[in-house]
Amino acid sequence: MIVEAEPQSSPTGAETTRPVIRTVGVTRVHPTGRGGQRRAVDGVDLEIHPGRFTAVVGPSGSGKTTLLQLLGALDVPTSGEVWFEGRRLDQCTERELTDIRRRRVGFVFQQFNLLPVLTAEENVALPLVIAKVADRERRRRVDEALDVAGLASELRSQRPSELSGGEQQRAAIARALVTDPAVILADEPTGALDSESGREVVGQLEHACHALGRAVVMVTHDLTLAARADEVIRLRDGRIVERIESTASLDAGSEVFVDPDHL
Repeated sequence: MIVEAEPQSSPTGAETTRPVIRTVGVTRVHPTGRGGQRRAVDGVDLEIHPGRFTAVVGPSGSGKTTLLQLLGALDVPTSGEVWFEGRRLDQCTERELTDIRRRRVGFVFQQFNLLPVLTAEENVALPLVIAKVADRERRRRVDEALDVAGLASELRSQRPSELSGGEQQRAAIARALVTDPAVILADEPTGALDSESGREVVGQLEHACHALGRAVVMVTHDLTLAARADEVIRLRDGRIVERIESTASLDAGSEVFVDPDHL
């Protein structure tokens, strides 16, 4: 289908690459009881660029997960526009949206979402099986994704119940990477992990971003981990209320990162 051209980024912006995802005035309204409405996301303008790690923080109910769902074509905005690699999502067919979700977006969730009857490598291979990728190519891509995610070779034949939480999340990251996506969307990927495993998982996401050139967007409540991102976006009541650049250079013990009201 023919879709109108994507609006161009400002030439004065710091980024010179075309964004993978761009939102323009995106709002998502959810109905509440007795005919009421709640703006889960409210007028968000955002650009997600290749090779850039973005963390999204904010209190519960601030719209973090809803925003991630809009970026990943799992939901559609009530108003505004979401552009993905030059395509306006509300003008795509359901088949086109499914193709974007399967091939161009890698999802990582807090609870891993691995199938318990499959081994780690079988879970990673599943998206390629669904896409009918040939056996030899599928094996190459699965091995490569597991190497990038850092799951030891002796663990790859184990089922999820035989793996630690950190090992399961590494398998989940490998599954997100195996389709060669443009963007990885991670919703509280360390929420079920201890602090050391959480740091390791974020390290794998950083590697996917900075070494492999993937865009990464991570929703998190852990401000220490958020500080490792290239940019932190703070949401409140569905709106972006602050953007913090180059967070690695900031003091993680500063007021920005320890005052819960500042979230």
